[in-house]
Amino acid sequence: MNHDVYQEPLVSRYTDKAMQRIFSDDFKFRTWRRCWIALAEAQMELGLEQVTPEMVEELKAYQNFIDYEVVRKKEEEIRHDVMAHVYEYGLRCPTAKGIIHLGATSQFVGCNTDLIQQREALKLIKVDLVNTIYNLARFAEKYKNLVTLGFTHYQPAQPTTVGKRNTLYINDLLFDINQIENVEGLVMARGAKGTVGTQASYLELFDNDYEKVKELDRLVSEKLGFEGYFPVTGQTYTRKLDTIIAKTLAGTGESAHKFAVDLRLLSNLKMQEEPFAKGQTGSSAMAYKRNPMRSERMTGLTEKLMNLSVDFAHIHANQWFERTLDDSAIRRMDIPQIFLLANAVLKLYQNITDGMVVYPAQIRRHLKQELPFMATETILMDLSKKGHDRQEMHEIIKIHSVAAGKAVKEKGKPNDLFERLAADPAIPVSRKYLDELLKNPERFAGAAAQQTEEFLQENVQPVLDKYQDLIGKSDSTINV
Repeated sequence: MNHDVYQEPLVSRYTDKAMQRIFSDDFKFRTWRRCWIALAEAQMELGLEQVTPEMVEELKAYQNFIDYEVVRKKEEEIRHDVMAHVYEYGLRCPTAKGIIHLGATSQFVGCNTDLIQQREALKLIKVDLVNTIYNLARFAEKYKNLVTLGFTHYQPAQPTTVGKRNTLYINDLLFDINQIENVEGLVMARGAKGTVGTQASYLELFDNDYEKVKELDRLVSEKLGFEGYFPVTGQTYTRKLDTIIAKTLAGTGESAHKFAVDLRLLSNLKMQEEPFAKGQTGSSAMAYKRNPMRSERMTGLTEKLMNLSVDFAHIHANQWFERTLDDSAIRRMDIPQIFLLANAVLKLYQNITDGMVVYPAQIRRHLKQELPFMATETILMDLSKKGHDRQEMHEIIKIHSVAAGKAVKEKGKPNDLFERLAADPAIPVSRKYLDELLKNPERFAGAAAQQTEEFLQENVQPVLDKYQDLIGKSDSTINV
């Protein structure tokens, strides 16, 4: 690593090689050559006499050989990256030199390559999402019956189960994978549209044969691996697509952020933690600490991911007429960054959910502390069934509940609500009855366990079955 220049942390610290590869210079410029080959081959197949089979074969033979030093020097001279690459490719392919980029504008390679990169990167995001869902589904199944305090407003509320809580995170990710599927259906080729989208240059080449020009558009798109192409464009494909993709990726950040913050709160309560590696140091000063560092990192990265999508809205909104160049510099940074951020976040999400630690004893301790308060609704219903005035009973229980809560908060005493109720002759309940309530906390968790089981079977398993070939794979095992 070069330590005297800035290094992008997303690359040096946080992301997988496969995602880095998609947004590398080499992937980009080799894809430019794929575009030029597709264009030449389609022109030849449609009978354009200037393009011969020998030229196409020569272009294919040297597709993966790029002298970046030659390109660098030429770009310094002419200040145009596409034409610098056309020049270098022409040096290697003297026979085909004259037909490279024939009829095309720079955005022919620029836009089609951007779309190919995003298409391939979305596949990797899907791998990340599927494996995160898989991890959480296993976790939810394992802990579907473990009763824990629920929280509303981060205040103790009716119990739920650990498994049920994690179905909430899975449900968010199911929305995300659905959005990924939707946006994959929107990604299509720019195709061969000419300088401002009118295909004027191709009409000239094909002697105003519009049917051949349309077929050129279709053929080029097909050769680049797309099932469809934009019916209309300006000089570029609409940046609205970039906005939709960015918002979709930002959505994965929202889901991950909620999970990460919840886990940090649970870590503080010592009820649940992220994995803690053997030998890991939690704090440089406080040796006992087990800071939720992965969840904290995830929170920070998701904040950047969610905010970055705003850039794309401004880019799209500021494209004047057929195109302005002010989208170029920012897209060079933002398109790779938003995918790298999503990859980094989901990589952390997978890592955390693959080894989360649960502390049942701590869960029971917190539950025991608050359960007497939670049980008061059950007590009221039982007393009402026996003919007692609900409003009178409610008022008496309220007085004791407030007093018990005050003793806990102000004096640090244990929750003695049941002792207070058992000692009050105005409340016809026995201590035995009250103690029996605490022996079965599951009754206070409603249908949490059943809901978890149904959700996993009916909503999650079909998605995992659909993408079973992705389960257990990492980005590094996916070919791009």
